[in-house]
Amino acid sequence: MVDSHCHLDAAEFDSDRAAVVSRARASGVLQQVVPAVDAAGWPKLREVCAADAGLFPAYGLHPMYLREHQPAHLDELRDWIERERPVAVGECGLDFFVEGLDTDAQRFYFEGQLKLAREFDLPAIVHARRAVDAVIAAVKRVGKLRGVVHSYSGSAEQARQLFDLGLLIGLGGPVTYERANRLRQLAANVPLDSLLLETDAPDQPDSRHRGERNEPSRLPFVCETIAALRGVEPRDIARATADNARRLFALPPA
Repeated sequence: MVDSHCHLDAAEFDSDRAAVVSRARASGVLQQVVPAVDAAGWPKLREVCAADAGLFPAYGLHPMYLREHQPAHLDELRDWIERERPVAVGECGLDFFVEGLDTDAQRFYFEGQLKLAREFDLPAIVHARRAVDAVIAAVKRVGKLRGVVHSYSGSAEQARQLFDLGLLIGLGGPVTYERANRLRQLAANVPLDSLLLETDAPDQPDSRHRGERNEPSRLPFVCETIAALRGVEPRDIARATADNARRLFALPPA
């Protein structure tokens, strides 16, 4: 399996990061994409990913860390992309759920990063919380993009629009909650070639680990849940979503 979105550079893993990676490998999660959240964290993220051949960095500016960003960081991001050759640009996007985040400033940084993704022909890793329509509009404005909307929570119709624009969706822990009816119905019916698996660790634990720190070794339960919803074997979901991730991010064979 490929965990298409996990924040292994987060401080929550500083005390046992090697053990977390070891548990991931033992559970069958052989590769992980690790997206950034702010410019200050890029050097640490690079160091974390350099420590294991199965970890792949993406550099970007997360909308929830808006107060940490400066316009000059977009120029710095271009330099990092040119020098480091990451697998994606991100985590970028829009968050209209958290109060107090300037929407115009969010759009400025988001569209700036989408333009860099287009310029360098890299996928974008997109955060879209209560903002899927605005994300769709921005992707249309910039054009010629590919990527993934991670931890997808929109409608089936919005998902179809994203697929038409060249974006996939990522599903993780939230799909394992029995009351997540709309999300589970989406997981049962989404085209398999448009789906990625993720944990978003250390956030978004599955239903068996409520309130705990999440980690990549829990990805198999997400895979099993989606397989059960679709009436197929987990290995079929694991294989297809891993192929999708390797194709999108140009990952080497595991």
